[in-house]
Amino acid sequence: MDIPLKKKRFNTQRILLIAGSVLLLALIVFVIISSTGASKLNVDRERITISEATQGVFQENIPVNGLVLPITTIYLDAIEGGRVEEKFVEDGAMMKQGEPILRLSNTDLELSLVNQETAVYNLLTQMQIQQNSARQNTINRLNQLTDVKNNFIEAERVYKLNQRLYDKDAIGRQDLIESENNYNHQKQRMDLAQQVVKQDSLSTEQELSQAQSSYQRTRKALELMRKKVEDLVVKAPVDGQLTSLDAEIGQSKTKGERLGQIDVLSGFKVRVEVDEHYISRIYAGQSGTFSFDGNEYTLVIKKVYTQVSNGRFQVDMHFQDEIPDGIRRGQTLQIRVALSQEKQALMIPKGGFFQKTGGNWIFKLNENGNSAYKQPIQLGNQNTEYYEVLDGLQPGDKVITSGYDNYGDIQELILN
Repeated sequence: MDIPLKKKRFNTQRILLIAGSVLLLALIVFVIISSTGASKLNVDRERITISEATQGVFQENIPVNGLVLPITTIYLDAIEGGRVEEKFVEDGAMMKQGEPILRLSNTDLELSLVNQETAVYNLLTQMQIQQNSARQNTINRLNQLTDVKNNFIEAERVYKLNQRLYDKDAIGRQDLIESENNYNHQKQRMDLAQQVVKQDSLSTEQELSQAQSSYQRTRKALELMRKKVEDLVVKAPVDGQLTSLDAEIGQSKTKGERLGQIDVLSGFKVRVEVDEHYISRIYAGQSGTFSFDGNEYTLVIKKVYTQVSNGRFQVDMHFQDEIPDGIRRGQTLQIRVALSQEKQALMIPKGGFFQKTGGNWIFKLNENGNSAYKQPIQLGNQNTEYYEVLDGLQPGDKVITSGYDNYGDIQELILN
């Protein structure tokens, strides 16, 4: 009778298979750990920039370029059109207020002036004739009134005399009635003559007033016409320098056409162009600083032009204190415009690392300073020199702020 043998659970072949699987798994884990582990790169310390995170006064600002311009520019436009007959000065001349710059000719305008002058003289002559006629008419009316008044007085005397004679029965009633009728008639004539003289006086006064008013209006029109002819001579409106003069002898200029400009040189302003990204953060009263000839100067925004052109808008800035000696029109200044108030903040200097990391991380040196590793950080505002650090660093930490373009995915830098 056969005895069944108990089958072994682990034989040699199975043990070898399990051992091989374990070794293969260990190898795979080793490869994975090796491939995902921190890769290192040796770098020359002299080829990198090492900066320190410091606590200090921080102010957000932006760098802009400004163009120095005269504090005021007065544009010269042709008030009346015409042909350039004469130029008294050339472009760039220093002008005093009222000095002539050029003369235009306009035949139609000059003819209109002659016609207007003639109309004024004719109206003046007519008014004088009318005044003489009115004066003569008044004299005639007064003479008539004198005669009528004299007749009335005589009729009154006769009537009163006849009353006394009638009472004494010296005359008949018919004579009394006749003298009374003549008296009443002369009285009515005198009342009528007085009304005529009064009405004539009012009418004459009204006519003279209207004539005088018409004459004054015509005189004003004449003065305006003379002013228009005088405007053919273009004069400097203020003291300053004549620039951008665009006029040549024989050239025709239309009404309103730009002839040039006068720059007032009593002061300067700076015209600045700013990226439209900051249009909501720029306002009058903000300040900016610039360096000139070794000194620091302050500018203040006086006017903001909100019109955007080619992604930029303009502002005018004035000097807060004195104007630097030697500054000239057309000069370009590099200005730092402040966007915030000064505050205490942790800062690191600006550098090329930001282009690679976007400010999300930085290589931070260890305590010994012989290596650097990636450190997550959070940056806030910036100015022309520093980034504001919100998180990830402490005062005194040293970081690499130069560019990271050659580091690829390196996790740690060994500093030699």
